Formats: sequence, structure tokens, C-alpha cells
Amino acid sequence: MSTTHDISALSRMSGVTSRTLRHYDAIGLLRPARTGQDGRRHYGQPEILRLQHILVLRELGTPLPTIQSIVDTDDDATTISLLREHRRALESERDRFATLAATVERTITSLEQGAAMTSDQILEGFNHHKYAPEARERWGAPVVDRAYTQWRDLGADAQSDHLAEHESISMEIARLAASGADPTDASAQDTVARHFAWVSRLWTPNAESYAGLAQMYVDDERFRASYDKYGAGTAQFLRDAMEHYAHGL
Repeated sequence: MSTTHDISALSRMSGVTSRTLRHYDAIGLLRPARTGQDGRRHYGQPEILRLQHILVLRELGTPLPTIQSIVDTDDDATTISLLREHRRALESERDRFATLAATVERTITSLEQGAAMTSDQILEGFNHHKYAPEARERWGAPVVDRAYTQWRDLGADAQSDHLAEHESISMEIARLAASGADPTDASAQDTVARHFAWVSRLWTPNAESYAGLAQMYVDDERFRASYDKYGAGTAQFLRDAMEHYAHGL
């Protein structure tokens, strides 16, 4: 008989309470390999591997019903593919915590030495986490995780340059919108070409996804506000110019 661990042992190994393991059994999420005559649940390697999958998904904030639909797949290839996605997400979180640790360390040094820090430097590493699950839902974990990795790999100077370029592009789009320019004119299209290059530094969209991004700038109030702060109508002008640019991709 293969080695099994009773519910108490599994609880100690995993950090999951016996009560939670019993709940997982009750809802069919994690059944024991067998139940002894004394009613004690016992778990073998397949059940422990399933628990690992459950815990990874739980760490990523996945709801229990969704976890169950994912771990219930009987296709090994699908399971492996999903686990690779989960690994990328965890690696992204690891990198985020490394960034946060570096931010805190710089803050300590700044306070000890009386050196000034910009607001962006103080908050580096905090900004994307709130929207990470939404981004993964919208564009997929691989795309988002690659973008985060590429952003991290730019380094502080290149990150600053990247943000400055976006600021410059946004101000020029606002100027064009305020002047009544045509979004399809050469001046607007030249500026959008800069925007496409700016986006492509972290993610290279195709015609469809770039047009979809353009529409999101208008439909999503957060993005609309982030552009319209440069001037009313900036987001809509950018959307129209991007859609025209996308036709040529």
C-alpha cells in the first residue's frame, strides 16, 4: 500500500487546518484517499498534489468554485499548462516583493541620510498590484507577467524615461485635440506612432488588440480620466487616432 498521511499530519505539513480539509472534503474539492474505521481521513500523493494546486490558486486569490473547476481537469497536459501559468504568476509576485523590499531599503537610507525621494520612488512596487488580477483576466497571465518582467528589467533610469515619454505623448495628444486637429492627420499619426512604440516596449499589440486598447481608453473611466486630465477630449482623440493607426498594422 502506498504511503498516506492522516488529516492531522497533512494539516501540519501544509498549514491548512483540519477543519478546512474537512470542508474541502464536504464540497468535493479534496477527497481523502480513504477514510479509516475510526473516521480519520487519509491522503496519498495524488491528493497532496491536488492540494498543492489548490493552495497555489488560493494564494493567487482564486475563488473556491473556480479552483474546483480548474483542478477537476483530467488532462495532464492541461494541468501542466495551468501550473506553468500559476508559476509565472508566483514569479511575478516574487519580483514584486523584491521591488517592494528595495523600495523600503531606499526609504530607510533616505531617512537616515536626509536625502529626498520623489513620490514615485516612495510608492514604487505598490501601484500595479491592485489591478493585476483584472489585467490577467483581460489580457491573460502570460502577457501581463511578461510586461511586469520587462518593466522590472528596464531599470530605474529607463523606467523614468518610459514614464516621461508617456507624459510627453499625452501632452501632445491633448494639444492636438484642443487645436481641433484631425486624428488621421500626419501630425496625429506621428504622435500615435510614438505611442505604439511606447506600448511595444512592454507588450507588442496587433491591429485588433491595439484598437481594443484604444477603445478601453474611452470606455474605462480610470483610463479616460488619466488622459483627460491633460485636457477634455484627450482620451477620445487618442482613441480615434489609434484606431486609424491600427488599420495600417
